[in-house]
Amino acid sequence: MTITNEESIAEIWQLFRETDARFKETNEQFREQFKEIEERFKETDKQFKETDKRFAKTERSIEKMSQKIDQLAGMFSQQWGRLIEALIRPDSVRLFQERGIQVHFVSPRVKRERGSETMELDLMLLNDNELVVIEVKSTLKVDDVTDFLEDLAQFKRFFPEYREYRLFGGVAALEMSGESDKLAYRKGLFVLAISGQNLVEIRNNQQFRPKNFGQV
Repeated sequence: MTITNEESIAEIWQLFRETDARFKETNEQFREQFKEIEERFKETDKQFKETDKRFAKTERSIEKMSQKIDQLAGMFSQQWGRLIEALIRPDSVRLFQERGIQVHFVSPRVKRERGSETMELDLMLLNDNELVVIEVKSTLKVDDVTDFLEDLAQFKRFFPEYREYRLFGGVAALEMSGESDKLAYRKGLFVLAISGQNLVEIRNNQQFRPKNFGQV
């Protein structure tokens, strides 16, 4: 059987039409699948955005909680400091009199302003010509000792009425961190601590000679 050119062309066109129809069908299937994938991406993106919002909200909550914890820690530390002051104050006169400094008056929480500057003292013990300033901490750190020494160096600038006094310094704490107590001793400061027997004691040995910070 002989196939004419017209029949061959017709058959080829039929194949093209069938192939085109399949391509269109396949293309439509791809479009539907792509559409579905695109919808899924949109949904996933929406979920990510919601998750980001939740993370941001959680982060803000954590930040607020952290601020409250810091405030509570500050209040806790302040209350401990006041408790230690209350423990030290009744025995402070006796303790320093035993060390040859005849103080007879105790003034807690002394504050003095000079221009924009402020100096705050936890305890101040004095007589007619001698004065002991005590820094009280729940935990004494090396930086606390350094800062206190700077305050003592500036003391008479804030309190000129005591310019003729012999000025001594002391640190008191429930806990001594690092080498803070040793540094205080070396710098001529009295070191007061809470003990199990006498409640409050001066830890400096009898060979200790306090520094007169009132000398220029």
